[in-house]
Amino acid sequence: MDQEHEKSIRNFCIIAHIDHGKSTLADRFLELTGTVEKRHMRAQTLDRMDLERERGITIKMQPVRMTWKPNHAKFLIPNTQFLNKLQKLEIRNFKLEIQDSEYILNLIDTPGHVDFSYEVSRALAAVEGAILLVDATQGVQAQTVAHLAIAQELGKTILPVINKIDVPHARIEETEAEIKAFLGLAKGGEAPIMQVSAKTGEGVEALLEEVIKRVPAPSLTPPDNGVDGAKINTRALIFDSHFHPHSGVIAHVRVMDGAIKKGDYTTLAAEGISFVVKEVGIFAPDLKPCDRLSAGDIGYVATGIREAGKIHVGDTIGNKPLPGYKEPKPMIWLSLFPVSQEDFPLLRDALAKLRLNDSAVSFNEEQNEVLGKGFRCGFLGLLHSEIVIERLRREFHCELVVSLPSLAYEITRKDGTVAHIADTARFPDAHALVRVREPWLSGQIFIPDRFFTALSSLLTKRKGEMGNVETLASRLRVTFYLPLRVFVDGFFDDLKRISEGYASLFYDVASYRDAVLRRIDVVVAEERAAGLSRVVASDEVVRVARNMVERLRELLPRAQFAIKIQAVSDGRIIASATVPALRKHVTGNLYGGDRSRKMKLWKKQKEGKKRLGATGRVAIPPEVFIKMAQ
Repeated sequence: MDQEHEKSIRNFCIIAHIDHGKSTLADRFLELTGTVEKRHMRAQTLDRMDLERERGITIKMQPVRMTWKPNHAKFLIPNTQFLNKLQKLEIRNFKLEIQDSEYILNLIDTPGHVDFSYEVSRALAAVEGAILLVDATQGVQAQTVAHLAIAQELGKTILPVINKIDVPHARIEETEAEIKAFLGLAKGGEAPIMQVSAKTGEGVEALLEEVIKRVPAPSLTPPDNGVDGAKINTRALIFDSHFHPHSGVIAHVRVMDGAIKKGDYTTLAAEGISFVVKEVGIFAPDLKPCDRLSAGDIGYVATGIREAGKIHVGDTIGNKPLPGYKEPKPMIWLSLFPVSQEDFPLLRDALAKLRLNDSAVSFNEEQNEVLGKGFRCGFLGLLHSEIVIERLRREFHCELVVSLPSLAYEITRKDGTVAHIADTARFPDAHALVRVREPWLSGQIFIPDRFFTALSSLLTKRKGEMGNVETLASRLRVTFYLPLRVFVDGFFDDLKRISEGYASLFYDVASYRDAVLRRIDVVVAEERAAGLSRVVASDEVVRVARNMVERLRELLPRAQFAIKIQAVSDGRIIASATVPALRKHVTGNLYGGDRSRKMKLWKKQKEGKKRLGATGRVAIPPEVFIKMAQ
């Protein structure tokens, strides 16, 4: 074991609210350390997916290894008294040597959106410290607090940093006061707060110096038997992975003990699967092979395992398992069906491979009488589901039919059985139920104080509850409670609207509460439309049913016969609409002659439409399901 190697390593990540400049700061680190040549640099270099660049957000955490040799000589200050003493002692010539150490800096850039908090927690588990980045124009936001709480719970060293100090309207003093308030409440003291401009590079080198100074080097576990010179068991935590067509599953690891090199015969502790290491390497930021990964290193291991489901995030490479990760709980559920049933194996394989790269996705096979085989998939939020579906389409070329979002409800039937139902279509009718409990969110909203009245009205209107209200400079931190069903139904959009885009929030599922809910089914041409069912509050059934029927009437393509649309709840028709028949000018080629010829054609057309309407089935196009789900 190379102790000097271990002492030179600094593992850290950048955590922040969305759009506070994490990826831009990472760019400056890459430039300063020379990790990426200037001719290859581009904005948000570590955002590797097209989706990330299109939307301007980080979706996946991205590790990168940098090496840097600080210039300590620039910190030397001439000391006249010291030089005078040397002259008195008649020391004429002296030589001052400065030892420059080269440091290995393993950085993990993380997402900022609440739907990707699980990515942040996994990144934090693989490092010793975190840069807490706060935008000087926005101050402390919701995800700033949420990510800080995760880092403190894991006992990580926190480096608070104020970004965008070059912006004319930066509120540096106010932001510094807010950060101190939060760190003071959490840690009982103040920490030095760095100031940088990730855009111009101001203060970035000093920040890197601070990282080396304050983030501890990796600590190693001593040998189990305590015998000097004994071989340490190799253990590496898998914090991410992806699939490579030639090398199989590539595990992203943090080596805790021992070392891993090509050709090693090792084991996945949780699964008990043994394999020969095909290759090891580092992220530079592309995959770069190396001789070995030692304790404290962050890198990748090519396992050669072809079955995507065999490797899980949180597993350990080695015989003795390390503490893994807390499994994320899906907050919303969608059903995904291939447009063609011939593509079902493709969709199954795509989900398994995508789950390697996004372990927060869960899926189970299901059968639908109309749409055929598909998967019931769980996601951490609406944005998470949107990103996953888009990745399935782009990266794996899957054409999908998507159901409306649904949640997991706890129901008690009249026979006394209790069950959790996430499939809306299986939600029982009111006459079969004794009790229904739905998930509620608990979270915090950060909002300028001038919008407090509008926020209070919004929570009341959407059946939420307001808790504690704290003042932070010109903003408020409001604790709130809200049914998850309401949040999924556009609450965040309403919050952004009433706050003119200034509000931010974070949340978690806190509890289950009693609710009076009803299921609404959509019937199209006398057939229940699978995937369009919804569960709503009993006092909203009529409003929601009418909206669903009207929207479907606008989206459904016209046919040669009139299409009847109905919304049904507990066996009762709540709302209905009709898509008019597509008119065909069957007499357009007739000129002159007796009118009876036209009447004969019109009668024939009418009878044909009647037969078609009685026997034909309406095929709802996939894009209609998608638009209804939006």
